[in-house]
Amino acid sequence: MNLPTLQSRTLLLLLVAVTIAFFAILWPFHGAVFWGMVLAILFTPLYRRLLRRMPQRPNMAALATLLLCLVVVILPTTLIGISLVQEAGLIYERLRSGQLNLGAYAQQVMSALPNWVLSLLDRFNLTSMADVQERLSTVGVQAGQALATRALDLGQNTLQFLVSFGIMLYLLFFLLRDGAALGKRIGDAIPLDEGHKRQLTSKFTTVIRATVKGNIVVAAVQGALGGIAFWVLGIQGPVLWGVLMAFLSLLPAVGAGLIWAPVAVYFFATGAVMQGAMLTAYGIFVIGLVDNVLRPLLVGKDTKMPDYVVLISTVGGMALFGLTGFVIGPVIAALFIATWDLFAPPRAASASTSPAPRP
Repeated sequence: MNLPTLQSRTLLLLLVAVTIAFFAILWPFHGAVFWGMVLAILFTPLYRRLLRRMPQRPNMAALATLLLCLVVVILPTTLIGISLVQEAGLIYERLRSGQLNLGAYAQQVMSALPNWVLSLLDRFNLTSMADVQERLSTVGVQAGQALATRALDLGQNTLQFLVSFGIMLYLLFFLLRDGAALGKRIGDAIPLDEGHKRQLTSKFTTVIRATVKGNIVVAAVQGALGGIAFWVLGIQGPVLWGVLMAFLSLLPAVGAGLIWAPVAVYFFATGAVMQGAMLTAYGIFVIGLVDNVLRPLLVGKDTKMPDYVVLISTVGGMALFGLTGFVIGPVIAALFIATWDLFAPPRAASASTSPAPRP
């Protein structure tokens, strides 16, 4: 029996087993752990800047960075979430009481459509107003009920939320203070070439920073602009619609248009041509311009991935992992590309070894 080989295999099996067990322990709080790591990556440059001013006080520098993170990121998000829950509850009450009737709005739109559009819809059996009203009313009530249920679940799971929130802050503090040493320790244990490890680590941190900062900036700007437009036009629940536009803006290209475009169609169909034209122009040239200008600069430029890869990885990540998938998806795609690049020959070397053309 080859004792060294047996010991190596036993050690490898033990390593895999304890790693799986450790991740199983962390899984109930995987969201808190994940966002703690993401915030640590984002705020580490600020921590290092503060540490240079107080080099003998790493605890104080980490605590100051944590407080700034609370003020800049977490507190505004909490306030927006409270407003969102309140407006969702009001809209649900209006839907349930019949004050907000989506079927009646659909009837107004259908009556204003030209005949050729009605004939086209008739082929798909979409011109029966009773069916359309019933479907829209059902969808509206179900959507409002889902929002209200989410809000109720959040209230009932307050303890779990507070525990996860505390774990995230606790982990963030230690990742800020000890993240560099911990990352070096993990890197030393990975059996890869030093150049490959640096390349993959750089790609990992770059994509997380670019994806989070870029997508959140784009989502916040588009959501704020859309909410302001809805507030000016007198549409109820501007915070709710702004948050929905911000959430949908995580999907490149289509994004916020899924919210403001149907509202513009309703304005045109009901004779409010001025409001419809204003909202359409505002959505295309203001909200859309943010996506077309900021996203390539903040996301595509740093990740160095094509727009279609960013779109597919974002949608697929959110389908698998929920909201955190808008970060996990592009990170996996970037690591996939970077890992395969490790096996590809360098372009410069390939070009230099190619035979010279004959005279």
